[in-house]
Amino acid sequence: MSKFGIPSLSPDLEAVIASGLSDTEKILNERIEGKYLFANETARHLIVAGGKRFRPLITILGSLVGTGVNERVIKAAAVCELTHLATLYHDDVMDEAPLRRGVESANSRWGNSVAILTGDYLFAKMSQILAELGPEAVKLQADTFERLVIGQILETQGPGNGVDPLEHYLQVVADKTGSLIATSLRFGAMFSGCSKAEIETLTEFGEKIGVAFQLADDIIDIASDSLDSGKTPGTDLREGIPTLVTLNAMKSEDPKDASLKLALSGPIKSEEKVQWVIQELRGHKCMAESRTQLQTIAKEARTALGPLPISETSTALYSLCDLVIDRIG
Repeated sequence: MSKFGIPSLSPDLEAVIASGLSDTEKILNERIEGKYLFANETARHLIVAGGKRFRPLITILGSLVGTGVNERVIKAAAVCELTHLATLYHDDVMDEAPLRRGVESANSRWGNSVAILTGDYLFAKMSQILAELGPEAVKLQADTFERLVIGQILETQGPGNGVDPLEHYLQVVADKTGSLIATSLRFGAMFSGCSKAEIETLTEFGEKIGVAFQLADDIIDIASDSLDSGKTPGTDLREGIPTLVTLNAMKSEDPKDASLKLALSGPIKSEEKVQWVIQELRGHKCMAESRTQLQTIAKEARTALGPLPISETSTALYSLCDLVIDRIG
């Protein structure tokens, strides 16, 4: 297993990825610097906290389907990570989350206003890099950002009358998570000379694997006993935000689930009740159903890669599907 969690990476490919991520990290740290020391401090807060850097990783992998990593690929990787980081500052305000990436969230430390403005500051810094990549990149990022916002609006609004709640949720996940991961791979392919067919293949795969990662997070949020994810387990339960697991539980017609469904019908403010719900969900059939649905999405992601010729890079992308499944244990 490589240090990136991808099975069967050769030392040479691992070294290429590591070099690309190191260069991306340099851009992240250099480009967030500005004239205002406090803005620098708040913007650096989540960058130094680490994270998986999954979006830069797959931008780099996407480029290896083509001619490989170059300056534009690295800049695009930084754009995707800064976009992701900015949304985390905003998400934590909406979720009132106390932790992010294992450290105190910005809103807990400095208040909601500073957290929101820091997210905006990162969007500005991202836009400066994006402008250097040309109008096609700007258009792609604008379309992606639209989907990110629409996904959040859809989540806030909830499903309309006659709309299946699970279908609605999967669309929210595709917009909020899948879109940026798809764009990360597309950038890597665009800036490394990939053919149009290869670009479209990688984009479709990116959206599928992005959805799969979010669904895995939904399962981990209930199944995990620890703070290994860097977030507070049960955060969505406290806020009454639907997830794959809770939506499957809400479909139950078993009278014994009446109390559980009542608890899941809105935010859960009692910590004792949150822990009770977590334990109930862990023993519920909805967990097995959620795992099966995740495996289906991961299989669809593998299928999307079908047009790519077999290579070390395409094998690494296939392995990401296994990584998703392995994350949930």
